[in-house]
Amino acid sequence: MSTDFHLAQLNIGRIRYPLDHPRMGGFVHRLAEINALAERMPGYVWRLQGESGDATGFQPTDDPLVIVNLTVWVTADQLYSFTYHTDHIEVFRARHNWFESWPGPHLVLWWIPAGSMPTLPEALARLEQLATDGPTPEAFSLKLRFPALVAAG
Repeated sequence: MSTDFHLAQLNIGRIRYPLDHPRMGGFVHRLAEINALAERMPGYVWRLQGESGDATGFQPTDDPLVIVNLTVWVTADQLYSFTYHTDHIEVFRARHNWFESWPGPHLVLWWIPAGSMPTLPEALARLEQLATDGPTPEAFSLKLRFPALVAAG
């Protein structure tokens, strides 16, 4: 793995209720905790956040119930470890309580030059690319990964 590249990650979803609805409390009350956990993880580099300290204030589509998470990690293994081997897994397993099923891929990964940060429009374009073309070195998933040098080449 080249240290010249970092891994950008976007996940997107449509919440079942507005964030201030009582049924979203289990999700909303864990946001700061899970974001802080990510920031302490080996390999964490950056996450998109607004004035609230998270990314829930960004509106990636015309639908106000669609929210995103955009992060940067050093490696896919480090992102995988955070996702599936920390307290994040509890929130992930309960996601159907708060999120509707997403039509198509809801997560996309791609390599970026180390030191750069992805933009939300770029991330959405990568998600669309994954939905259209399937996994490629430019837009892939945790299940089917591509090394940075292939993506950059």
